[in-house]
Amino acid sequence: MLNTHDVLLRNREHLNGRLALIGLVDASILGQLPGEPGLLVTDHAGIHEQWQALTDWPSVFGYDGPALAADSVDSVVVFMPKSRQELELRLALAGHLTRAGGTLLLIGEKKEGIAGGARVLQFPYPDAYKVDSARHCQVWMATVPAGMTGFNLSAWRNWHVIRAGGIELDVAGLPGIFSDGRLDAGTEQLLASFEGETLVGPVLDFACGAGVVGAWLARKVPDLTVDAVDVQFQAVACARETYARNHVKGEIRPSDGLAAVTGHYRLLVSNPPFHTGVKTDTTMTEAFLRDAARHLQSGGELRIVANSFLPYPELIKRYIGPCETLSEDRKFSVYRAFRR
Repeated sequence: MLNTHDVLLRNREHLNGRLALIGLVDASILGQLPGEPGLLVTDHAGIHEQWQALTDWPSVFGYDGPALAADSVDSVVVFMPKSRQELELRLALAGHLTRAGGTLLLIGEKKEGIAGGARVLQFPYPDAYKVDSARHCQVWMATVPAGMTGFNLSAWRNWHVIRAGGIELDVAGLPGIFSDGRLDAGTEQLLASFEGETLVGPVLDFACGAGVVGAWLARKVPDLTVDAVDVQFQAVACARETYARNHVKGEIRPSDGLAAVTGHYRLLVSNPPFHTGVKTDTTMTEAFLRDAARHLQSGGELRIVANSFLPYPELIKRYIGPCETLSEDRKFSVYRAFRR
């Protein structure tokens, strides 16, 4: 059991009435919680898919939708996300969901930054206080005052401009999304590897983030369709906005790995993640490389950018074909392989 989930069970006496849990990972603890089943809110497509079998607990994918009704729960638990900005968003949503006088618990591990998270909590909830410290975690509690309703995700969206290879894009952002507000160096190197090439679709952008790679390729080649998938709600929402603002074509959908992908592509392209929360975790990319060949046309190309220390060339060779390094510097490498 995750430390944060164990600590929640230690403090379940603080919960009552209809519950909401924002950022829960393991639903096996739900039967041990008091109160009435309420809402499960997750920004992870795979977790959301698993929870569809739960009959008593409606699961909401992300931070938008009619199920997130004002004053609809009596107690809410917020688990620490990776970024401060996403914590602020989760706390605003928690206040919106919870009736005045209801209970809010914030739970996180020390290595996740719960000490800083507590300071974020005390800004909208100045009377918040620590009720437990165990299993390298802290639990903070606050009473939700009146007047916290009115959450609107669009108010959290921002826009920025990126420029690469003579192409300019408007890119949407939301709290918690990868590389919000800038073009990260790895993506820039990946885009540069396409200079002077003629692309043929269809194309799939895996782990698309805000849609930069897909929109850029679609702008580079008129009428090119670039589909995109990502496991994170913010990424899917932002990529759809980015595509629409830049008038490019492609279907963007949530997917845990390639689970929701059914088509076959001439090119699979990605700047894949290698973190889960604050931990280095390459399992998603390894699963993507293992499954990629099933979605590549015969002779189709895989192209990714990754930190050079990660063990991807051998995996690419094993699952796709001989791996070629198109470019590399002290931090990133761009790899290419064609399906055998």
